[in-house]
Amino acid sequence: MAQGATHPRLRIGIDTGGTFTDIVAVDAASGAMRVTKVASTPHNPAIGLVRGVTAILKDAGGTVADVAGLAHGTTVATNALLQGAIDSLGLIVTEGFRHVLEIARQSVPDGYGNSYFWVKPDRLVPLHRVHEIGGRLNVRGEELRPLDQESVRAAARAFKQQGVRAIGICLIHAYANPDHERRAAAIVAEEYPEAVLSLSCEVLPEYREYERTVTTLVDAFVKPHVGRYLRRIADELGSELREKPFLVMQSSGGVASAEQVMKKPITTALSGPAAGALGSAVIAEIAGFPDLVTLDAGGTSTDLCLIEGGRPTVTNGGSVGPFPVRVPMIDIKTIGTGGGSIAWISREGHLKVGPKSAGADPGPMCYPNGGDEPTITDANLVLGRIPPALIGGGIALDRERARAGLAALAAKLPGEMSPERLAEGIIEIANWNQANAIRQMTVQRGIDPRDFALLSFGGSGPAQSPAVMALVGMKACIVPPNPGNLSAFGLLAVDWRTDHIVTKVMHESAIDLAAVAAIYRGLEADASSTLERDGIAPERVRLVREADLRYAGQSMEVRVVAPAGLVDEAFLSGLIEAFHAAHLRTFGYDYAGRQKVELVNFTVSGFGVIERPAMPRLAPRSGAPVMPARRPVWFGGAFVDTPVLQRATLSAGETIFGPLVVEEFGSTTVVFPGQTLEVDPHGILIIHNTDAAPSARRAPSSLPPPLWGRDGEGGEPQARSDVATPLPDPPPQGGREQSAVRGERTGYQDLGL
Repeated sequence: MAQGATHPRLRIGIDTGGTFTDIVAVDAASGAMRVTKVASTPHNPAIGLVRGVTAILKDAGGTVADVAGLAHGTTVATNALLQGAIDSLGLIVTEGFRHVLEIARQSVPDGYGNSYFWVKPDRLVPLHRVHEIGGRLNVRGEELRPLDQESVRAAARAFKQQGVRAIGICLIHAYANPDHERRAAAIVAEEYPEAVLSLSCEVLPEYREYERTVTTLVDAFVKPHVGRYLRRIADELGSELREKPFLVMQSSGGVASAEQVMKKPITTALSGPAAGALGSAVIAEIAGFPDLVTLDAGGTSTDLCLIEGGRPTVTNGGSVGPFPVRVPMIDIKTIGTGGGSIAWISREGHLKVGPKSAGADPGPMCYPNGGDEPTITDANLVLGRIPPALIGGGIALDRERARAGLAALAAKLPGEMSPERLAEGIIEIANWNQANAIRQMTVQRGIDPRDFALLSFGGSGPAQSPAVMALVGMKACIVPPNPGNLSAFGLLAVDWRTDHIVTKVMHESAIDLAAVAAIYRGLEADASSTLERDGIAPERVRLVREADLRYAGQSMEVRVVAPAGLVDEAFLSGLIEAFHAAHLRTFGYDYAGRQKVELVNFTVSGFGVIERPAMPRLAPRSGAPVMPARRPVWFGGAFVDTPVLQRATLSAGETIFGPLVVEEFGSTTVVFPGQTLEVDPHGILIIHNTDAAPSARRAPSSLPPPLWGRDGEGGEPQARSDVATPLPDPPPQGGREQSAVRGERTGYQDLGL
């Protein structure tokens, strides 16, 4: 972009991770894309964010005047819940409901077989910080007893005396009538103006007291954290950037203005991972793999998401840590395996990897000023699978220090073991951790993962994901361009979103279509006005109706898309048919024609449609092919002389046999022996196991034969045959996979494949 552009054209996405902050800038006029990374600043993530924006502007040759807007994915809310001590939180409830958190639900995690071992988590709010107030509404929102305003004032004064700053207000049946909650909030604000309040009628106007109470309390707890974070960003941005539109990613897969997020910050609980899932959906459509599992491996953890038909699954029954948070969120599973995950020895003498992470500070041993414990990144460096410097040479890595750390850890294990052999075991354990998570996400839902591809991104993902793909037996491993920055790219590829819900239980035999129509009109008006306040033009607003239905007698619902248009008998018939189909698809059976249904919740999601960035095609190669570099890389028990290519030198249509390493800014892709790499027209890398790859193959001119393999005993390089060495097969059913580390097993549990 030229300096001093007339109109702001640069859209910037910023994803703050545990180790790095990723930044992507797209020129709305030319479609040109630039990426960069900067070190995260855990003590104040806003500093890393602003450093990243400054770096991308410098790289693009632009100024603040060129910025059209900023979109941000953050884990502040999640980190506050998982790491912060919840010790300054209060709750106001209806008289008689003081123990709503203790009663909770009768369900036990992992089924009743876990009843003897499960320990109920501590309640969010201790009993002495729960205050009851008088007044009562019935299930229809009709007032049975007026609000006792003096009891509200007494509760507010008690909280002020206790120094409780965040207060949740959750009164019985407030979803049907918010008047009592709103009046109670006004009284608390009069008595205690410094308090931060969350009202259940605003956070989750939906029935089920326990989930509504917990979600409201979680929102109240994270509100000061998110507010403080957004204020820090505003301070760090400076006066000029502060005037630019600043959007925050929501867990549901849409963005909203910072002002809207501050009203209900719990919607950002899975902000960063959601952006990656949406970016993956864009790549999946381009690459022609609509069914896939995404694997986002960063410095501290791995996030996985199931995408079917090009769309990630959205659930309203998720959780953050132990807290059941009932807000729309993309269904993402997180495990504690990332590049910074620390390898350690258990009391039983077994090697473990994670969930503790070195993070950004101090970082892996090989980093400048790194920590004192070896990590997955150290293991990959010692094995030669990642380059001696990361981020385009910006972070030099100390291989000898990493090797020394691995040697010290190996000395604690029985027998003699080289640092390389231990590093191989660390990677193997990490790969099985990810493979088992994929199996649980698919097989336990009746899905065969062999029908799915694996889309790998994040800074540390592509170095190991081709091996994970082989362990699970998936169709392919897909690596998008700039995989370390895909979540930041996803922030620029999603629409504005706002979600609105009303509970109104209606039996199929007594559905009031006029009332349903009025509910949807009200929800659509709320969604449209919310988007209008954020500056979305009416012609760019799209409204989607949904409804939660169940069979009469069931305790839980299934959400389905409701027909647009008039709310009449045809609408009702289409809605019920959609529910039967969804129930059959989800549970394998339905009661169509045999059991009446109930309508429970009505929802409307409003979308402000944006222009998504285009994925450019690779330009034809000009000039002679670039000869690859080579370095020793550890495969199958010995170092193998391996080609190392720069991704920018690859051409569309190339097919290359492994083993090889593909390097780029922000990430490294390892293609293992027995695998084949293809480059699609958009530069997306598609990796197959050789026996699963298309039959037409060619050896590219840029890789003159022979490629090198390894014999079984001596470990010396020698010319390999035309048949690539396959990766080890998964363990037989009913067994466990023995890891490379003596005495340790990976904990693989057969799941039926």
